[in-house]
Amino acid sequence: MKDHGGATHFSTTLKCAAAAHGIPLFGTTRQDSATAMRDIYAIGDLQGCQTSFEELLALLPQDADLWLAGDLINRGPRSLDTLRQVIALGDRVSVVLGNHDLHLLAVAAGVRQAHGSDTLDDILNAPDRDALIDWVRHRPLAHFAHGHLMVHAGVLPQWDAEQVITLARDVESQLRGPDWQTFLSRMFGNQPDQWREGLADEDRRRLTINALTRLRFCTADGRIDFKLKEGADAATDDLKPWFDAPNRRTADITVVFGHWSALGLVMREHVLGLDTGCVWGGQLTAVKLADSPAQRDLIQIDCPQVRDPFGSGDGKKRGKIKKAEKAEDAFKAAKEEKLGKSVRKLEKIGKSAAKHSKAEKLEKNDKPEKAAKRKEA
Repeated sequence: MKDHGGATHFSTTLKCAAAAHGIPLFGTTRQDSATAMRDIYAIGDLQGCQTSFEELLALLPQDADLWLAGDLINRGPRSLDTLRQVIALGDRVSVVLGNHDLHLLAVAAGVRQAHGSDTLDDILNAPDRDALIDWVRHRPLAHFAHGHLMVHAGVLPQWDAEQVITLARDVESQLRGPDWQTFLSRMFGNQPDQWREGLADEDRRRLTINALTRLRFCTADGRIDFKLKEGADAATDDLKPWFDAPNRRTADITVVFGHWSALGLVMREHVLGLDTGCVWGGQLTAVKLADSPAQRDLIQIDCPQVRDPFGSGDGKKRGKIKKAEKAEDAFKAAKEEKLGKSVRKLEKIGKSAAKHSKAEKLEKNDKPEKAAKRKEA
């Protein structure tokens, strides 16, 4: 593939860039199908809801690998704590970047303004801010293993898995490079909104980012719609959820994604949508990946509503964060109180049963003595 007006072969350039930054290409990340797959649980958008994340982790096997579908931070009350916890999981976790994660990088780079509804200040003001930002910008945009492709939002119907990984690696090499701030300053925008061979570097990379981190609906020929954000029932004759696009070239592998809370949980043979709206008071979802859908294991927990889906930034961000933290703490306390009541009820039942058993024993022991006294009388 050649760019307009240039003679550089894209794939050759990409391989050189990937090698320079230590980024594996598709062929080196594909797992041998004969190799037994360790337990892997894919998890939907965390968005700074650390308390819910901890609760879900407690329900998962401690030796399982974790796939996180992006948007680790923002909107929830504990973005910094969530980020630190994910980093602490080390090699156990595989993460892809979401649109909120890229927004954090752009704000940190000084090329984008923070939104009134953002909850990123704790990260941006952290003493180890540079190390945190460096960790985030070294995460991939796509991850492929064991016949499963994980992205944050979706893939265009014209792309197969190998092309997705190739395009993602190209963007990742820029994010990890010395001019990453300049690169991000040019990446926000809605054009081009459709794939075609021969796109200029900047356009190709912007489209790659938009598809992998923002895609919901598209046309059959892969034109992205950026306005429609409702669930799948909002589809039209022209616009379909990206995974329902005809002749999609990733239809023979399982695509794991998040991003689309209005869509909710989607579990099809080759489609796993995992954003179930934790930050909006929905659920946080984990699914055990398996070769067969019948072997999947679904685990969900209820989450406190820490954000209003119909609200908007109003300049009172800090108050919202504190209110969200209180709501999350209250939700956790209520759960603990409910558990405590259950334990106390069981203890009461146990004491009552023990008392009744003791009374029966005394009564049984008394009967011979009373009978002897009646005989003497």
